Amino acid sequence: MRFSDGIRLASSAITAYRLRSFLTLLGIAVGISAVILLTSIGEGIHRFVLAEFTQFGTNIIGIAPGKVKTAGPAPTGIPTSVRPLTLEDARSLARLPGVAAMSPIVWGNSEVGGNGRLRRTTVYGVNADMLKVFSIKVGSGQFLPDEDADKARAFVVLGPKLKNELFGAANALGARVRIGSMQFRVIGVLENKGQVLGIDMDDTAYIPAARALELYNRDGLMEIHLTYAQDVPAFKVADAAKAMLKARHGREDFTITTQEDMLRTLGRILDILTMAVGALGGISLLVGGVGIVTIMTIAVAERTGEIGLMVALGATRKTILGIFLGEAVALSAVGGLLGLILGFGLAQLIHFFLPALPVHTPISFVFLAEAVAVGIGLAAGVLPARRAAGLDAVYALRAE
Repeated sequence: MRFSDGIRLASSAITAYRLRSFLTLLGIAVGISAVILLTSIGEGIHRFVLAEFTQFGTNIIGIAPGKVKTAGPAPTGIPTSVRPLTLEDARSLARLPGVAAMSPIVWGNSEVGGNGRLRRTTVYGVNADMLKVFSIKVGSGQFLPDEDADKARAFVVLGPKLKNELFGAANALGARVRIGSMQFRVIGVLENKGQVLGIDMDDTAYIPAARALELYNRDGLMEIHLTYAQDVPAFKVADAAKAMLKARHGREDFTITTQEDMLRTLGRILDILTMAVGALGGISLLVGGVGIVTIMTIAVAERTGEIGLMVALGATRKTILGIFLGEAVALSAVGGLLGLILGFGLAQLIHFFLPALPVHTPISFVFLAEAVAVGIGLAAGVLPARRAAGLDAVYALRAE
């Protein structure tokens, strides 16, 4: 039998039982659409979270006091043996080879008053390199000047939302604001940055780190962030920072985290999440595969006489096997295509009504889903097709 004849025969068998064929491919379509919809949402969340973490750059190293691996928190009232990170530690790290910029970090929540208005917000103690480290831009005025941290003047740079809340449309440059119990002069307003993982970066104030230590009565920094050149390996800068701080502290009482490590770990977690939601949709595919097995088994029983006639006319076992496998694959392929259209349409519809929910359907998912659908059809059709090919011609004709 020619290949074209086999396709025509398989197609006629499918169209002869339209309702049964539709219900069969519908099972595959529902499974594929579920996989596409869930993986699109999972991949969208994956990309959204990674984009949130990388909008400040990807070549950042964070250093925090204390070790990650500890025996538990220190009891209340008992002083800790962890040496705090100081401004002198930060200055030493800034001089390391490969370090492009360094910013100490101290933060707290304070009332900020100005222009007769009062607002409670997050205040960050940083230095002039904050712009380089976190890719932040100034909208008007200037950022904190590059001066000795211990002699830093009482300047403040406002986030755009905080500026609008305190000063409205008026010019805030040169104005005096009160942060906690200290007075600062406004020298700049940042550009809009938006929210990062639910944190409003525009509703903030930036003051010199030394002033923040005084404001919050702290003896050490909360973090030190380094940024390095793109052509410098992260591990080299991290190893140099580790050696420097161990020499200064006498022991390793700090934690160094590169953004590469963080993104790698985060990526693995999000990949597992995407695969997990895809597996939930795969359950529907399994049900669709069972449906194909059932329908094809019924088809073999109903067409016993037709099979016997084809064998009697000279059709080989291989031809019979190919015809029934072709029917199963055709049903699953059409069902897969229908599922792709349905799944992609539902994903875009959900994104239209819920714009905050990130949705992304990679083209690789589309081809993989269709290949899986065809594979399921092939696997589900093997047993019924083998049974059809193994029928004896005399028995088959007698059964008819």
